[in-house]
Amino acid sequence: MKTIGFIGVGIMGKSMVRNLMKAGFELHIYARTKAKVEDVIAEGAIFHDSIAGCVKGCEAVITIVGFPADVEDVYFTPGNILDSAQPGAYLIDMTTTSPTLAEKIHAVGTEKGFHVMDAPVTGGDTGAKNGTLSILAGGERADYEACMPLFRAMGTNINYQGTAGCGQHAKLANQIMIAGTLSGVCEALTYARAKGLDMQTLLRSVSTGAAGSKQLDAFGPKILDGDYAPGFFAKHFIKDMKLACEEAEKSGIHLEVLQQVLSEYEELEQRGLGDCGTQVLIRHYEDA
Repeated sequence: MKTIGFIGVGIMGKSMVRNLMKAGFELHIYARTKAKVEDVIAEGAIFHDSIAGCVKGCEAVITIVGFPADVEDVYFTPGNILDSAQPGAYLIDMTTTSPTLAEKIHAVGTEKGFHVMDAPVTGGDTGAKNGTLSILAGGERADYEACMPLFRAMGTNINYQGTAGCGQHAKLANQIMIAGTLSGVCEALTYARAKGLDMQTLLRSVSTGAAGSKQLDAFGPKILDGDYAPGFFAKHFIKDMKLACEEAEKSGIHLEVLQQVLSEYEELEQRGLGDCGTQVLIRHYEDA
């Protein structure tokens, strides 16, 4: 497996493309705006101006796009992936999307003779750049094993979660954890600032104790600097939390913290902050 089609060359995808090329894979890419991917083209990626052209003849196709509607489009629109990919190709959707949609792609793709996996990632832009992403894979175990060389080029914590859709369920569990943790970080920093504490001293003091977390390490310093640049868009986190709420409702469970954090982000999006990073949540508390 050497020839890879890649659709979704954004904040995460661009670094994933680079790491796949470093591992010796031939990358064929599609992007709506060629100018945004000129850097990876210069580094060796082969650009196509259509999805059909990108996936034709590729042994594997990886997608990491924005929203479930985008996933529907790249797979099911006539002339796109399911109509154009090479028979027997591995189709790997690494978008965080609906588990139900992952099951649909798997069912239709399998019927057409493809090997289909849902394999969303976590680790943010830093993990993508460093090739240290966590990859949460759903589908057939044999397909998971066959795709390990691809996964190892992009990540280090790679785990098989179960049948089709299970990768997406695992990612939604991850996002539920992040929602509660990041909310706690923002509330704590708001409290500390209101009480006049030295914020840098506080971060040093708590980061290695029981209150320490990846979210605190990644976003504590950015929050103190007022840096809201996206490593992961707030609008995409809203999408993920909505999916988690929908799936929770299907199982008859009520996730109160998740619903509260979702409402806070939705308020920020209404204020035009959806294109900021997830650390923009601090603005909900600062501006209250």
